[in-house]
Amino acid sequence: MIPLAEPLLKGNELKYVQECIETGWVSSVGKFVDRFEDSVATFVGSKYAVAMSNGTAALHTALLVSGIKPGDEVIVPTLTFIAPINVVTYCGAYPVFMDCDKALNIDVDKVGQFLEQECVLKIDGTYRKKTGRRVHAIIPVHVFGNPVSIRPLARLAQEYRLKLIEDATESLGSYFSEKHTGTFGTAGCFSFNGNKIITTGGGGMLVTDDEKIAQQARHLSTQAKEDNLYYSHDQVGYNYRLTNIQAALGLAQMETLPAILEMKHVQYEYYLENLREIPGLRMITPPLGTRPNHWFHTIIIDPVVYKCTRDEILKKLISFEIQARPVWKLNHKQKPYQSAESFFIEKAPLLQAQAINLPCSSSLTEDQMKTVIDVLKKGSRL
Repeated sequence: MIPLAEPLLKGNELKYVQECIETGWVSSVGKFVDRFEDSVATFVGSKYAVAMSNGTAALHTALLVSGIKPGDEVIVPTLTFIAPINVVTYCGAYPVFMDCDKALNIDVDKVGQFLEQECVLKIDGTYRKKTGRRVHAIIPVHVFGNPVSIRPLARLAQEYRLKLIEDATESLGSYFSEKHTGTFGTAGCFSFNGNKIITTGGGGMLVTDDEKIAQQARHLSTQAKEDNLYYSHDQVGYNYRLTNIQAALGLAQMETLPAILEMKHVQYEYYLENLREIPGLRMITPPLGTRPNHWFHTIIIDPVVYKCTRDEILKKLISFEIQARPVWKLNHKQKPYQSAESFFIEKAPLLQAQAINLPCSSSLTEDQMKTVIDVLKKGSRL
């Protein structure tokens, strides 16, 4: 079988984890937590990093420390994994769904139209005309590692006094104009799930240049404990900290990240070159001025030209023991959010119905990619 996304664990992972076990430092404190935080902060160019149990925990914490309140509205993309939508709901706030652009990222132009047409800027922030609610934040997602057009979005956030919380969970190693994703707003959040470009098994990281935000995030994620001896807590906190044993994995993975990024770039170029030979298929390519990590390799199918639908070619790939998958169901169509607000969603349904993610493991070989390409060539003749 050619897997969709397997981790590459060929560095110091075993050595560092063994040290945790031998010393007994396996829980949520230890030197590897500190070293992992420092490594990620240095790599992305942020002043502070706070390790979390997963990317969702990082996003939830980022919203809390940015001042989100029950009844607020938060602008979110419809085409993304459901986590950034759920964290809005955790806070008692309301998601407002936006369309995607051709790179599958949030449509920045439509965000601007929404703010101009549907909202009013007051002294204390931006409010929605229709609902009267405060629009508090926006959560762009760098889908599959391709950076959002983040500078124009950051300008909109500044103009309308919105907190910009970047969901960079898929984009470690991705840059917009030589600045790393996750570092443009109030906070950025990364994920180290087993299928991400590096993994801690399960884990996340909140990064920020704001010392107060970092301190609050660290406090909330450790049950808001004021006193370690007498277990005094000053607010409702969360058990969101990463363990030392997971951080040991993460540190070893960070050491191999540059090599992994090079492997992913080679894969992308191979797929891009060979897919040009197949009418009706195109790869999602990064926006101009960006340098993505090429985490996932995504193709768009024109069923008329390719003479094969997305679901038909998915079945064909699976029959050859090649793991592939469609992109997520649109969030404004998910059962918990069918009554939520959305703004002129037009492109996302079409692209969602035509997109497939191809195998993208860091260890993926040229022979394996050739097998994938050969099946895709046959697919148009089903």
